[in-house]
Amino acid sequence: MPFIPHTEDDIREMLAAASVERIEQLFDEIPNELRCGPLGEVPEGLTEMEVARLMNEVAARDGAPLNFIGAGAYEHHIPAAVWQLATRGEFYTSYTPYQAEASQGTLQLTYEYQSMMTALTGMDVANASLYDGASALAEAVLMAMRVSRKPKGLPKRVLMPASVHPAYRATVRSIVRHQGVELLELPYDKTSGRTEPAVLETYAHLQANALVIPQPNFFGVLEEMDELTAWAQAHGVLTIAVVNPVSLALIKPPGAWGGGQGADIVVGEGQPLGAPLSSGGPYCGFMCTRRAHVRHMPGRIVGRTVDADGNPGFVLTLQAREQHIRRAKATSNICTNQGLLVTAATIHLALLGGQGLERVAASCYANAHALADALSQVEGVACAFDGDYFHESVLRLPRPAQPVLDALAEQNILGGYALGADYPELKDCVLVCATETKTTRDIEHYAQTLARVLQ
Repeated sequence: MPFIPHTEDDIREMLAAASVERIEQLFDEIPNELRCGPLGEVPEGLTEMEVARLMNEVAARDGAPLNFIGAGAYEHHIPAAVWQLATRGEFYTSYTPYQAEASQGTLQLTYEYQSMMTALTGMDVANASLYDGASALAEAVLMAMRVSRKPKGLPKRVLMPASVHPAYRATVRSIVRHQGVELLELPYDKTSGRTEPAVLETYAHLQANALVIPQPNFFGVLEEMDELTAWAQAHGVLTIAVVNPVSLALIKPPGAWGGGQGADIVVGEGQPLGAPLSSGGPYCGFMCTRRAHVRHMPGRIVGRTVDADGNPGFVLTLQAREQHIRRAKATSNICTNQGLLVTAATIHLALLGGQGLERVAASCYANAHALADALSQVEGVACAFDGDYFHESVLRLPRPAQPVLDALAEQNILGGYALGADYPELKDCVLVCATETKTTRDIEHYAQTLARVLQ
C-alpha cells in the first residue's frame, strides 16, 4: 500500500507522547513574522478522481509538441522495459547501505554500469555516478587540481572553451571560484564553431593545470580532439573530456584521443541513456579516469571478487569515507550517487547492446544533417558553422531567434534553443536537434512551418 494516513487516534497519541495539545505547538519556536499564515488561495480538498481529472487537464494545456530542442538534454526512445524494471521495489527504493556487501544486487548493477561506461569511453575506471553532467565537470576540475600537484603558490588555472555548455561553465564557476581556481575561457572559431588548436599557443606560458575538451561541443560541432589532447600532453596539461555517451558509439572514445594516450578524466551527462526529459531532471553524471588517478576520483567504485568459498561477489572497492566527515577538507563532498538513474542507464544499455547504441547514434547523426539541410532550404536560413556535427547544429535566421521560436511554439513546434542569451553575437541563431525519434515527415513539417513563420 503506497500511502497509509494517520488516523485521528494516531495523532492524539502522538501529541500526548510529545506533551502538547495541538500540532502547531510543535513549531512554536518559529517567529510569527516568518509564518505564511492561512493558505487562503488553496481550494478545498478534492476527491482522488477530481484531482486526477484536474491534473490531466493541466497537462493537456502543454499539448504534445514536436520537439527539436537539445542543448544538453535529449529526447530519445526509451524501451518500455527500462522503467518497468527500474521502478521495481528492489531498485526503486534501494540505496547504498553502510554495510554495502549486504546488497549484492545493487552492487552488481553498479559494477555492470561501471563496466559499460569504461567500455564506452575507453577508460580504465568509472565511479558509481555523480549528480549530473554539470557537477561532474566541476568535480573533474577539482580532481585535476589534486592530480596535477603544482607547487604551492602557483596559480590554479583551467582552460575552458566557450563552446562548453553555458550551464556547465556556470556550475563550475560556482563550485570552484572559492577554491582559487581560475577559469580561462578559450574563444571558438566563428567559422567552424570549434576551438582551433592554434589558439592554445596563446595560453602555453600560463602553465594551466587542465584543458577541457567538449565532444561534441554545445553547438553540436565535433572538436579536433586529437590535436587538442596532443597539445595538452606536450605541455604537461591534464585533459578533461566532456562527452555525449551516445556519440561514443560512432566516434573515437576519449581513452584513445591524442595518439592513443587518451584523456585523463572523462565526464558527461547520462540522461541520454534511458532517462526521460522530465522537466530537467533528475539526471545522472558519469566520470571515468585512468587507473593512475583512481584515488583522486570522487564517489564510490564497486569491484568484483570471490568469497572464502570461491563464490563471486561484489564489494565497495574504493569509498572515500573522509568525504562524509571532513567537510571542507574532504577530497570531495559527493557522498552518494544517482542510483535509480544508473539503474535505468544500465538496463537501457543492456537492452540496446553495442550494435543497438550504434544504430541510435547513426540515426541521430543522419537526422541532424537532414534537419539542417531541410531548414537551410528555407529562404534566409543558413548553417552558422561549417564544422561537422553530431545530432544538433546552429542555424542563422534572418531575424532574432526568440520571436521566431515563440511563433513556432504557437504552431506546436519546439523549434530549438535561442543562443542569444548565452552568446550575444549569435542572437539571430538557433540550436536545433534531431535524434532518432524524428521522422522525415517531422522534419518536412518543421521546414514548412518555419517558412510560413518567416514570411
